[in-house]
Amino acid sequence: MPEVTEYAPGTPTWAELGTPDLEASKRFYSGLFGWSTYTVTVDTLGDYEMCTLGGPQGPQVAGLQPMADDTLPPSWTCFFRTAGIGASADAVLAAGGRELTGPVQVTQFGRMALFADPEGASFAVWEPDQHQGAEVAGEPSTLCWVELACRDVDRARAFYGAVFGWRAAEREYYGPTYTNFKIGDRAVAGMVRMDEQWPPHAVPRWTPYFEVADCDAAAALAAELGARVRVPPSDIPPGRFAIMTDPAGARLGVIAPARRR
Repeated sequence: MPEVTEYAPGTPTWAELGTPDLEASKRFYSGLFGWSTYTVTVDTLGDYEMCTLGGPQGPQVAGLQPMADDTLPPSWTCFFRTAGIGASADAVLAAGGRELTGPVQVTQFGRMALFADPEGASFAVWEPDQHQGAEVAGEPSTLCWVELACRDVDRARAFYGAVFGWRAAEREYYGPTYTNFKIGDRAVAGMVRMDEQWPPHAVPRWTPYFEVADCDAAAALAAELGARVRVPPSDIPPGRFAIMTDPAGARLGVIAPARRR
């Protein structure tokens, strides 16, 4: 099991679901990914569900939390490592973003803050103490990619370059030009332009992708468990992927990496 003990600044570290029905979400993700959960009480956040692989004592891979505001849609939040929350907040504001929450001390685990980019896509930054982020990667049921969907890709490239030091590299994967955000030579996130094929009411957002062994089987199982498959299993150079919304309406992707074929 490929353990992760440290994340470089600017890389994705964690994914957290805000859900209106915690028990239903636990059942769905347990059925889809085989996750177990246990509850952690955090002074600043209330009860928080840690998702693990291989039983409750296994490595932590994601988080679930009841939604504090039921006027907002259920969603996954993608977290990125920062070397300093204050500096990240200054960079976000200077580049045209907004601070939504924070900074917040999460007991002994670390500090977080929640921001929105210039188009309104929300994301979080994490400055760790005892909790670095997901403790395992590179195997099924773990976070493997994060992707921004937005309309003004040039503005997004400038914003995230200023906030995280990302370099944008275009890739022709499918349909519109796809952007890989890189730190050095390593791709850490992706971006797709929301063109006319997207519904007019669709909002810019970050979406987490979780690795699976078989994309078709995972999409079929998700549908049986109550998800709605938005993009059916499709091939791209990195692997075979699908995009869905879970029974509560939160968007996520699954991908079977090409390296496993």
